[in-house]
Amino acid sequence: MNPITMKLVVDDLILQALREDITFEDVSTASVCPTARPATVELIAKADGIIAGLDVFARTFELLDPQSSVLFDVADGDEVHAGDHVGQVRGDARVLLSGERVALNYLQRMSGIATYTHQMAAALEGTKTVLVDTRKTTPGMRVFEKAAVEIGGGSNHRYNLSTAVMLKDNHIDAAGGVARAIEMARAHASFTTTVEIECENLDMVREAVEAGADIIMFDNMTHDDMAAAIELIAGRAKTECSGNVDASNIRVLADLGVDFISSGALTHSAPILDLSLKHLRLLDGK
Repeated sequence: MNPITMKLVVDDLILQALREDITFEDVSTASVCPTARPATVELIAKADGIIAGLDVFARTFELLDPQSSVLFDVADGDEVHAGDHVGQVRGDARVLLSGERVALNYLQRMSGIATYTHQMAAALEGTKTVLVDTRKTTPGMRVFEKAAVEIGGGSNHRYNLSTAVMLKDNHIDAAGGVARAIEMARAHASFTTTVEIECENLDMVREAVEAGADIIMFDNMTHDDMAAAIELIAGRAKTECSGNVDASNIRVLADLGVDFISSGALTHSAPILDLSLKHLRLLDGK
């Protein structure tokens, strides 16, 4: 992750997670390690998948103690298998014990998303279609989850409500129609802002393309209607399909020739990748 992003955004989020886990004292660790003791602990994969979030994992320990260090055997995006040695954390035993859960939570979550994204992206090989995520992210975890999607081979849709215009059904209702919604968006937003609109049928698609939308999303439309919509648009706008997309149907959608397929499942339904910190060893021999 970009070092500037880490300092400006990510550090605060990690500290919030640490404060959630340690309100004033780690009672268990203070009981068995009342004073500083140098130690190492091993990071082990317990399942097969794609690793993601190593920098976040390491930063968690560094924020507790800048003298902490992590030596990894893999890089973000690498495939790991159950039983693989992924890395070693070195530092004050108190820091290793107190930071363990938060560091693993980030790494497991991000690696799970990268693994699921990798599986979905593999189904698109040989097509022009780009797999993108959505804003269906865990509160407070968006920067991590969207980074994991990219590591897994997907791409990011808009980051938040400020980065692009995306007119959904309720926006269209509020504006009084497809064309009017696009017109109002063009009048309000910067000329650099992309305007995307969600369409549920061919009449809406026709109105959207004639109004000059940049991207037209097919929301839960039938396969035949999406094929007809692509023909109707004829390259005058980028196309995206969305709605209940998963590994079982993504290739069929890509074969339509859409430019983008968005899937909320990348972030809201990916299981974690099981990883563990094991074999803590004190280095002073005590």
